[in-house]
Amino acid sequence: MTALILNLSPTIELTDEQFFQLCQNNRDLRLERTAEGELIIMPPTGWESGNRNSRLTQRLGNWADADGTGLAFDSSTGFKLPNGANRSPDASWVSQERLEALNPDPDRFLPLAPDFAVELRSASDSLKTVQQKMQEYIDNGVRLGWLIDPQNQQVEIYRPGRDIEILRSPTSLSGEDVLPGFILDLAQILS
Repeated sequence: MTALILNLSPTIELTDEQFFQLCQNNRDLRLERTAEGELIIMPPTGWESGNRNSRLTQRLGNWADADGTGLAFDSSTGFKLPNGANRSPDASWVSQERLEALNPDPDRFLPLAPDFAVELRSASDSLKTVQQKMQEYIDNGVRLGWLIDPQNQQVEIYRPGRDIEILRSPTSLSGEDVLPGFILDLAQILS
């Protein structure tokens, strides 16, 4: 199954509150909204992608717990990006400093772009669509992004102001200066 995209504009223009309530009323659906107001309904992934994503989230969460400088999030977390889009990366991280400065409502979407975002391409994802989403993250303030693509056995690394770096069949990834000391072992995630 592929994502279903509903072009609501200009017939219906959901406010942030209406979109939030739509998500709350349909908790079994994974919903995102583009900056142009398109509603994206994403299907559940297959078991292999689900297992890979679980490992990714677990490894990031373990590092975040040990590091203590921020919080890790799974794919159910909504972010309101500066461009107006509502996105839910497969895994993400935000520094504690940014969270404390913002003091956001814990029951609402985070009104910022995460510092770090990961998209794990599933079999039903269009590579171009996921690449566009990664670029949107960077354009909205994400400092480091990884597109993990098991189908092509590669990882695309996104950083502000730099060309996309493509690694073929890497065994691990570094969190660089955004996640100091985080090394993601790609065993059972990429392969």
